[in-house]
Amino acid sequence: MNISVFGLGYVGAVTAACLAQKGHFIIGVDLHAAKVGAFNEGISPIVEPELDQLLKTASATGHITATMDATEAVAQSEASIICVGTPSLPSGSLDLSYVLHVSGQIAEALKKSTKKHAILFRSTMLPGSTRKIVADIFADLVKSGQVTICYCPEFLREGTAVSDFQAPSLAVIGTEDGSTSPPADIADLLGGKPEVLRWEGAEMIKYSCNYFHALKVGFANEIGRLCKHLREDGTRVMDVLCADTRLNISRYYMKPGNPFGGSCLPKDVSALKSFARHENLSLPLLENTVATNAAHQDLFVNLIESKAKRRIGFLGLAFKAETDDLRGSPMVSAAETLLGRGYELRIYDPHINLSRLIGANEQQIQARMPHLAQLLKFDVLDVLQASDVIVVSQKCVPLEVLRESARTNQIVIDVNGWRELDTLPWQYEGICW
Repeated sequence: MNISVFGLGYVGAVTAACLAQKGHFIIGVDLHAAKVGAFNEGISPIVEPELDQLLKTASATGHITATMDATEAVAQSEASIICVGTPSLPSGSLDLSYVLHVSGQIAEALKKSTKKHAILFRSTMLPGSTRKIVADIFADLVKSGQVTICYCPEFLREGTAVSDFQAPSLAVIGTEDGSTSPPADIADLLGGKPEVLRWEGAEMIKYSCNYFHALKVGFANEIGRLCKHLREDGTRVMDVLCADTRLNISRYYMKPGNPFGGSCLPKDVSALKSFARHENLSLPLLENTVATNAAHQDLFVNLIESKAKRRIGFLGLAFKAETDDLRGSPMVSAAETLLGRGYELRIYDPHINLSRLIGANEQQIQARMPHLAQLLKFDVLDVLQASDVIVVSQKCVPLEVLRESARTNQIVIDVNGWRELDTLPWQYEGICW
């Protein structure tokens, strides 16, 4: 395939060189004459292992050329990959001026022909950017079917960028609706087995990954500072932590939904936070962990209240499925708040037997929800039939029962992503999606 690559910086240079190695013919496009000249001589504009040799070989075989003429590049290619920079403005917001400029150039060039063309955005852009650019610049070309547009985030690390391109740990392609896969030749360009999402989802993946990496670095450094204060080996502590691939380095807990709760996490996070303060240590991530959980709890309650219905049913009350532990349960907190604001509640949780609650579990309920016995229903139909909003936090009811009882005028709020619920005839919503 003949491919134009706009922006010959870090991402563009690696993308161009690796695609040329795969046999594609690349036309690099850049505003800087020095970069264009270097590319035409097979010289890398950046220092990156393996890149020099790839560019030298590609230039010698005629698989890479470069130009400053965007119109010429588009005319000679079947696809354009946009890799220009998106730097930060002084305000901290994103500068899309380079992306917009290049997009305008490509659109103008395509309007002079009728040939089909694929455009792949690789530049890091905030969610919604691709859709706005399409609406403002490419709308007519997309509507006519002349242009296909994808958002393909890059996950290249400096120092290992070539190997990351050749064997990607993650591949993502964003399309307009997220359900229509791009043409196979386009999907194959960047390697791997790409996950297909909407444009916004693909844009969000890039930020989610980098946010997570930043959090991991910050977390490790906070643990390290705390360990150093205790004369403990922080590296050894983190090595042992990472040895647990069932809970720590895994997808466990990595699912939007409930705030964290239970008898351990709230207590232990608060205790470590208090300890750090007592020791005069600054651990901002730890300090704000409780705050972000509280904000999520507030969002959850506000979501219920926003439905403007007074009869609320809960399916599941314990903090975790298959238990009767009510300590620190986000559902108990939500029910307590709603009761205090005059809502009518009904609760179904087959694992809760008030006569069996003992110790701290019983004490918490007596203090926070002394009327729980009046709210608990032993037949789920008592909850389903008499509630206008159903809050589902556990799979404690067979789907068939829900299907038979669901009404079109009911609203269900799915806390943990029981996706089958959206097939039922009610108004469906999740906390985080």
